[in-house]
Amino acid sequence: MILIGNGVLITQNAAQPVIHDGCVAVDGATIADYGATAQMKQKYPQAEFYDARGGVIMPGLINTHGHIYSAFARGMSLKDSKVSKNFTQILENLWWRVDRALELPEIEYSAYTTYIDGIKNGVTTVFDHHASAGCVKDSLFTIAEVAETLGVRTSLCYEVSDRDGQRIADEGIRENADFIAYANRQTSDMIKGLFGLHASFTLSDATLDKCVTAANGTGFHVHAAEGIDDLCDSLKKYGKRVVERLHDAAILGPQSIAVHCIHINALEMDILKDTDTVVVHNPESNMGNAVGCSAALHMMQKGILMGLGTDGYTTDMLESFKVANILHKHNLGDPSVGWGESAQMLLKNNARICERFFNKPLGIIEKGAYADVIVVDYDAPTPITADNTSSHILFGMMGRSVRSTMVGGRFVMKDRELLTSDEQAVYRKSRELAEKFWERA
Repeated sequence: MILIGNGVLITQNAAQPVIHDGCVAVDGATIADYGATAQMKQKYPQAEFYDARGGVIMPGLINTHGHIYSAFARGMSLKDSKVSKNFTQILENLWWRVDRALELPEIEYSAYTTYIDGIKNGVTTVFDHHASAGCVKDSLFTIAEVAETLGVRTSLCYEVSDRDGQRIADEGIRENADFIAYANRQTSDMIKGLFGLHASFTLSDATLDKCVTAANGTGFHVHAAEGIDDLCDSLKKYGKRVVERLHDAAILGPQSIAVHCIHINALEMDILKDTDTVVVHNPESNMGNAVGCSAALHMMQKGILMGLGTDGYTTDMLESFKVANILHKHNLGDPSVGWGESAQMLLKNNARICERFFNKPLGIIEKGAYADVIVVDYDAPTPITADNTSSHILFGMMGRSVRSTMVGGRFVMKDRELLTSDEQAVYRKSRELAEKFWERA
């Protein structure tokens, strides 16, 4: 047993939100107990003790939508690069060139560096949406092997698309189906599989039908109405809006994640609500791609389960939390909005989303929940109370404030030392691969 104590314990548990000089008792992969440090030490005298040294002890953070495959684009200058004036051009000029050039070694080290960066930012669970049209087979298995090595909890999928032809689309379908079957055989509850789809505008009805058949009841992870071109394409080709088309194709439901949902109307929101489909908001990516601001706050008011992701823009969920807060204030011209909703998405709803896919609770300190716990260096200048924990997290912490990260009862980073891999060797190899990749892309 391990005790993590001598810190301010923020539980995300309504029964006892804050315990000053709190402590978490970890037994195996789960939380056995929590309470005051002195009480836990007395109750479990033989336990190993980790001293939080007055910092904050809290649940690990969850990213409900990311893109590991984008890692090697950082700092890259593509040959014959063109200026992109809209989202479709960004896809064509950058991201689709990147994913076509990836091979298994680059996929492996994209996973290593992205997951490591997440660990350092206190992210313990990642829902990733992968693409590598030039190397589809075994891509998800490669990422999963890295996640297993590093000790990160993850859900993976491959984005099926018709944009590279029928053969590549069929390979994507097979990769999803094979990986889902593999993930379903795992007993650790660390690796999960969803069925990935790119977006409506790169998927024919025939391919969607194939995907539904191959998924065999597994939920989907799909970009929905991110850019205006996705909507225009759906209306022109099918006479339906994007969410309507996905609904008619049997893609939506409580086990499915629809990402972005920017260019949707009230009818589509009703469909998302009625099907109990998860929607994930990615504020930084949406701003960076200039695709618009989702009506995330309105969707939450309608009862849609809204999560918070990064879309590959960053691995720092606290950064995304900060941006979500100010984006909606700015977009609506109302300083009173955004604060509560962004906290709800990150600190509550992402955990609720995980309940649909993992066997035990995540994102909360309670008995029986998975021991995904982080320790954050934070010396509060004002009192931390049951009513203001989100305010302290938003305004006082950032990802790099995280000192230690535990996943499933195992420290993967302790006192800023990565324990599950040689970080310097990983980044050295990653830079070597990236330089060659840039020449090829």
